[in-house]
Amino acid sequence: MEEQILKVLEQAGQLISLFAVAVIVFGFVLASVRYGIGFRKLKSEKNFTQFKVDLGKTLMLGLEILVLSDVIETITIAPTYKSLAGLAFLVIVRTFVSWTLGLDVEGRWPWQAEKEETNV
Repeated sequence: MEEQILKVLEQAGQLISLFAVAVIVFGFVLASVRYGIGFRKLKSEKNFTQFKVDLGKTLMLGLEILVLSDVIETITIAPTYKSLAGLAFLVIVRTFVSWTLGLDVEGRWPWQAEKEETNV
């Protein structure tokens, strides 16, 4: 019974990994289409910034899902230092992408205070 549960969880981890890749690919295609549509309508700088933000959000979502699948695989398969290192690497990459995306979107690092708007 325990072996069956572990096998199901292992397959679930693999399906979630495939789903994460699909999310990243779909997000890239969607961001590219939006970039192409906005090519004529928006200023090139604003369009490119929006493209970067869209790609960053897609990558963050995909990495979050990959972390989930890696947690499942790390727990179900015999935990090794290699699998733990892979999981740690994904978490570090996701954190870095999150911080840089926050910098692009909000114009500040996560640890900096929010800028106050001044009405003149």
